[in-house]
Amino acid sequence: MSAADTPPPLVDESEVEITAVRAQGAGGQNVNKVSSAVHLRFAIAASSLPEAIKERLLARADRRMSAEGVLVIKAQRHRSQELNRRDALERLNAIVASAAEVPPVRRPTKPTRASRERRLEAKGQRSNVKATRARIVGDS
Repeated sequence: MSAADTPPPLVDESEVEITAVRAQGAGGQNVNKVSSAVHLRFAIAASSLPEAIKERLLARADRRMSAEGVLVIKAQRHRSQELNRRDALERLNAIVASAAEVPPVRRPTKPTRASRERRLEAKGQRSNVKATRARIVGDS
């Protein structure tokens, strides 16, 4: 089995802090009475994930990431707390899975000779067009 065939690591639920909060938005009195939304907090540095995945997660420019390296996910799509809890864990595992994929190494390339020649030819044509717009110094 190669590295590409291995499934992405799943986050252990014991490393996640989940708190119930009141949901926002429409929902009538139910919104005001029931704490069905869920805040999931996951401390990346303290987790048991492989170091490479931790580094890729911490390097992301994600607004859900705090300055301390804690990933915060708010789930409030469903009316039940259990469904929101499951949704938050699925979203966390999806983020970890995307960080587990090693990005391809970019190899810088140089422009081809033909493309450089086309560029210079286009510059020359543009220069000629602009030169024809110049004022003609006439006999005075």
